[in-house]
Amino acid sequence: MTRRPLVAGNWKMNGLRASLNEIEAMGAAYDEALRARAELIVCPPATLIALARDIAARGGLGLGGQDCHAAPGGAHTGDISAEMLRDAGASYVIVGHSERRSDHGETDADVEAKAAAALRAGLTPIICVGETRAEREAGEALSVVGAQIEGSLPADAPSHVVVAYEPVWAIGTGLTPTADDVAEMHAFARARIEARLGRGGSEQVRILYGGSVKPSNARELLSVANVDGALVGGASLAAKEFIGVARAYC
Repeated sequence: MTRRPLVAGNWKMNGLRASLNEIEAMGAAYDEALRARAELIVCPPATLIALARDIAARGGLGLGGQDCHAAPGGAHTGDISAEMLRDAGASYVIVGHSERRSDHGETDADVEAKAAAALRAGLTPIICVGETRAEREAGEALSVVGAQIEGSLPADAPSHVVVAYEPVWAIGTGLTPTADDVAEMHAFARARIEARLGRGGSEQVRILYGGSVKPSNARELLSVANVDGALVGGASLAAKEFIGVARAYC
């Protein structure tokens, strides 16, 4: 089965109004040939989503949030619901990013609840999983990721959900696993997703690779079996770098 590649840019806690120029430049470079080969979305900070909606739409780009609360509303000061993100113009939302898991103590159960909330609101969740360097060196990478998939992916999730494998030790460090390491993990993730959703659903789920993806290594990483795109961090802040990653598909 052919899965349309997805390249998603995670801006994290970066970006002011002036950064909208980068989204406009991304749209200008997202030409017909690239659109035919890959879907591109940008996940800026929540303060920019509504401002970016029309700019992104003109360029054929999708928008996503970086997190959401599990509840649709209520007394949760400082939080943002999936419904609010949808209303602002988002169609995706990242849940369970390693920085949310480490900085905010989010558990697999928390991530599953947020993924379910995203689906409730009509958003597609990008569900992040991945091991730390200590866990990999201890030989626990597969078991850790397997447990995260089991605990974070809603049991009744539709096949359009997205899973992103992000080796925590490779995020923002410039380190990347070998192509063989990525192939092993993505094949394993596909099998665990199949156990969760069944074969038909698993074959349609896109599994992204995230972890120091940049134009210089994108072609090698994105050509690995069962890698259906990338979750791009720092390289997504500049249009030239982000489009450079996506052009691995051209």
